[in-house]
Amino acid sequence: MIKVEGVSKNYTLGKTTVRALENVNLQIEKGDFIALTGPSGSGKTTLQNIIGCLDRPNKGSVEIDGEKVNTLSKNRLSEIRADKIGFIFQSFNLVPVLNVYENIEFPTMLSSKKLKSSEKEKKINELIEAVGLSEHWNHKPDELSGGQRQRVAIARALVNDPLIVLADEPTANLDTETAEQIIALLQSINKEYNTTFVFSTHDGRLLKYANTVYRMKDGVLELNS
Repeated sequence: MIKVEGVSKNYTLGKTTVRALENVNLQIEKGDFIALTGPSGSGKTTLQNIIGCLDRPNKGSVEIDGEKVNTLSKNRLSEIRADKIGFIFQSFNLVPVLNVYENIEFPTMLSSKKLKSSEKEKKINELIEAVGLSEHWNHKPDELSGGQRQRVAIARALVNDPLIVLADEPTANLDTETAEQIIALLQSINKEYNTTFVFSTHDGRLLKYANTVYRMKDGVLELNS
């Protein structure tokens, strides 16, 4: 479904070249529930950004659903992000003036997958129920707890039925109990809907939920033994 082959990425900071990724190979199949772990600066976010078509590698190739994305136009990359990739961020990235329903609805306006109004409403309400926010559908982000905001972000990431959901430190701003609840929710969605997830985390306690764990250090990706 997604192939990362020989990917390297460097950044230039002034006169210094920083190696973010070094010859990374990764194959992601439908229904995978993958964790990326490793210290800050190890390359986890860079790898997710490249898989998510937010950045391009200096070397190597990335293939998504049979399409090599390295040399695609910005417009085509935007289409792939909107239609095939869901994002969950540690800072939630919700729109403050929109309520729960409207935040979840927002990605549908950017997607080429045009649903009838009735179908879209049904889909959004099903997601609101799935993440346990039926009683809060009309609340705005500042009326929700951190865990509730992340549940909105999860539903938003799922609304366009993406091929893959990328979650970058999705529990970093949550207490331990809430963090475990969020990862358990992702796992239950993975099992029920066969949704593919790749999430990064510093918290070793959350790795038990993953089917496969990769450790990153200095831009190198290794299967966690």
